[in-house]
Amino acid sequence: MIVAGFVGLLGAGALLAQTAATKTADPNAAAVASGKTVFQQKCSVCHYDNTEQKKIGPGLKGLSKRGTFSVNGSKITDESLKAWIENGDQLMPPFKDVLDAGKLRT
Repeated sequence: MIVAGFVGLLGAGALLAQTAATKTADPNAAAVASGKTVFQQKCSVCHYDNTEQKKIGPGLKGLSKRGTFSVNGSKITDESLKAWIENGDQLMPPFKDVLDAGKLRT
């Protein structure tokens, strides 16, 4: 009887832990889904997201691991990538007036 009670407590604890983890993950899952939608609507015309292959602009898979932008050799950081997307350059239009505030996160 004691063993059955202990097993029941373990099962309830695991269920509570799983529920807490799911609630914690939900905001991130929503942000990821929103990001995918924005990418498909605004970026996929020129960029692939799942390969390094060039479309019109470079493929974005592994972009942060490359270290530098291929166009100008500048270091890729969260800040420089965000600035590039917001302000564009001679090869890419700026998106700061196209994306809603808060949609651009790195």
